[in-house]
Amino acid sequence: MRAAKTIGATIALTLAVATGCDGGSDDTTMASHVPEGLGSFYDQRPGWRDCGGGFQCATVQVPLDYTKPESEKIGISVIRLPARDKSGRIGSLLTNPGGPGGSGIEFVRQAAAAFGDDLRARFDIVGFDPRGVGESGPVRCNTTAELDRFFATDTSPDDAAERETLATRGEQFADNCEAKEKSTLPHVGTADAARDMDVLRAALGDDKLTYYGASYGTYLGAFYAEQFPKNIRALVLDGAVDPRLSSTEILAEQAKGFETAFRAFAENCTASAGCPLGDSPDAAAKNLEKFLAETDEKPLTARGDSREVTESLATMGIATALYAKEYWPTLRQGLAQAMQRRDGTVLLTLADQMVDRKNGSYSNQTDANMAVNCVDKPNPPDFPSYAKAVAEAEKSAPLFGEFVVWGGLPCVYWPAQTDKAPAPVTATGAPPILVIGTTRDPATPYEWSERLADQLRSGVLLTLDGDGHTAYLQADPCISRATDRYLVTTEPPKNGTVCR
Repeated sequence: MRAAKTIGATIALTLAVATGCDGGSDDTTMASHVPEGLGSFYDQRPGWRDCGGGFQCATVQVPLDYTKPESEKIGISVIRLPARDKSGRIGSLLTNPGGPGGSGIEFVRQAAAAFGDDLRARFDIVGFDPRGVGESGPVRCNTTAELDRFFATDTSPDDAAERETLATRGEQFADNCEAKEKSTLPHVGTADAARDMDVLRAALGDDKLTYYGASYGTYLGAFYAEQFPKNIRALVLDGAVDPRLSSTEILAEQAKGFETAFRAFAENCTASAGCPLGDSPDAAAKNLEKFLAETDEKPLTARGDSREVTESLATMGIATALYAKEYWPTLRQGLAQAMQRRDGTVLLTLADQMVDRKNGSYSNQTDANMAVNCVDKPNPPDFPSYAKAVAEAEKSAPLFGEFVVWGGLPCVYWPAQTDKAPAPVTATGAPPILVIGTTRDPATPYEWSERLADQLRSGVLLTLDGDGHTAYLQADPCISRATDRYLVTTEPPKNGTVCR
């Protein structure tokens, strides 16, 4: 799973956090929600400080290991944009942009203004970097050079030597994390992050949680709902992940989602003259496959960058542009340059955006993404087993199957594993939970939203018949009205509502 993409540049942010006291709900209100042994965490109040642009920043302490809360602690970095209407303020709207590995700090910096006027008036818009991410005890395993090699690795191996290289790079990724983060890796999974959210809820002074999660943020929100169904006020899960899927099933179905999104792009591109992919969607798929095979044999070059644009990097750039329809003209331009002049500059720029590589270095997004995904679900036991899953994915997703599924290979070698099998999430006892799905979503296929809404005892499905990854921040009026009304009043739209 990848972070939900927002249009525009990502902003780097370093937090300095003050300590102190701040107002909130009284202790008697919160007492019924405090798990045994965690009182000191639930009773804390963030010391907010001005961090520019009207935002306030703070830190909240949580246990590294919830079974040993008296031992090591980590700080969860938090940001908020205070509600405009102090007298009508409802509380905090906690958000997560996805990933895993996406910075909630950067997300709120970029996207807070995109939330509806009613939400901006009635809620503090709050973001946080989950444990292991950004400024919250970040997992850091690989150097820039190591990640450059990892992402350039051929994910369509044609012989034993290329398969060996693929296996070596995947094992090296895991070994680097074991060497640098061994004690942390067992504790960065979604179940622990969901417990952190309940500490955040209490620290923010909210008796019940109001939450918007996109992409992986829906998985995190679903885990919260399963553990704390009585602590929910309103949950929006936008671009849902199906909790029942195995680690490789998630990637294989995601690859099919990219195939669907590429078909939509191809229909748009080939409907007008000059499309570099040809004059029909079928021709576009064949021409793209041919182009990628040629790039496998002879990588592209990029202006002002010494890296070769390999088949894997070109595919990543294409996949990035499928996250949002606004990127389609850029993708068309990038494909024209690459196919006609062997110039991969645009595709490499798009690929770098996917993995948050800026100014020649990476954030910790990739290391954190792998660390969370690898520990959340059981993984295939060895390379041959994983290769079999890749081969199955390629049958149903010939353009993206190998690229997407091979990307999770380091999990085979991961030092922190779980034997807990994936299971449905029901959140029995929770109030209505709003699940939003987009019919041609590339990264979280629409079927996942349908399935999650069915699994949840109180799930309500809202559909955007459209393109792109997630729905709410696309500013579709139908989606915005229904979502804002639910978050303000807790009254969901009618189950099965479709916005066109």
